Amino acid sequence: MSSKIEYLVSACLCGIPCRYDGKSTKDPKTEKLVRMRKALPICPEVLGGLPIPRAAMDIARGEGKDVLAGNAPVISRNGEDVTPFLLRGAFASLRIAQRFGVKTAILKQRSPSCGCGQIKRKARRVGGDGVTTALLKREGIKVVPR
Repeated sequence: MSSKIEYLVSACLCGIPCRYDGKSTKDPKTEKLVRMRKALPICPEVLGGLPIPRAAMDIARGEGKDVLAGNAPVISRNGEDVTPFLLRGAFASLRIAQRFGVKTAILKQRSPSCGCGQIKRKARRVGGDGVTTALLKREGIKVVPR
């Protein structure tokens, strides 16, 4: 008997060491969904072509919807414009969600890609969504922060 994939989840929440610092942020509930084959782990930053580890990055101004609109860049802490990588990863994540008919994503708080309701800018928490979260929401996919 096969399970239907119900969720996309941030891969770092499942113990996959794909965060910018090469670590994970394990969440037992999210990891259990993957083990039960109800969730598919993704890392938009890796899907977009960024390495592990990588420099931390921030949405320079605004939030993910501003990046999608072309009105804000994403800049790494070493000064590199990584906007194209985050956009590519967001659209790859959306294609995966659409391919599997996923209607809900459980994504990592404070990430410039996955942040939901809260992102970081210069190591400070600010309100807003990351690039992938903004795109998924725009396309009707519910995003739950974790």
